[in-house]
Amino acid sequence: MKSRKHFWTGAGFLLAFVLWTVLIRCVDVRTVGPKDATVGFASLNVRFHQLTGVNMTLYTVTDWLGLVPILICCVFGILGLCQWIRRKQLFRVDADILILGVYYLLVIVAYLFFEMVPINYRPVLIDGYLEASYPSSTTLLVLSVMPTLKLQADRRCGRPGFRRLAAGFTVLFSLFMVIGRLISGVHWLTDIIGSVLLSAGLFELYGAAVIRADRKNEAAPGGNRYGVS
Repeated sequence: MKSRKHFWTGAGFLLAFVLWTVLIRCVDVRTVGPKDATVGFASLNVRFHQLTGVNMTLYTVTDWLGLVPILICCVFGILGLCQWIRRKQLFRVDADILILGVYYLLVIVAYLFFEMVPINYRPVLIDGYLEASYPSSTTLLVLSVMPTLKLQADRRCGRPGFRRLAAGFTVLFSLFMVIGRLISGVHWLTDIIGSVLLSAGLFELYGAAVIRADRKNEAAPGGNRYGVS
């Protein structure tokens, strides 16, 4: 039942993301961005942008810190590769690691899709260029990857202190990155909201897949090394 709960929660978030995206293209769409770019929810976005202003230092800091979730992806990728080499078969790699690889791939696909199909453009030019802004790619990356650090720490580490450290780091880093991206002024408010909805939906589906895999492994001879999350 837990897997179904996660699945339907994830589906709900993804549906909300789709509806939010449609609304952005339909509600209060006006030319308020640089180079005559149109923006949905223009009044809300412009007011919030005027409130925060633009902080390029914060933008640069959060941009570089975006390497942290990429590093975490690499760590789990190396873990999966080591298991593959040691066990000599891809499908003998721990199921949750294989699912994690698919999950990370879906996040990359989502990022590339919205780079090719821009919904909104940034409220400011970056190095003289008008870049796609929806959903915020850094926010999407952070909120999709950081929770997997906590989940994997809970599953693989027997030390409560390390698990608490991973949980604390996940929460504090994610909050700093989302708030930093929000008040840096390089995204519209609606861009950040879209990223939150999309990343939450993808992560819930990942959680559902992991729980389902755990139950299949428990039913197999020898049981499962990891408990159900």
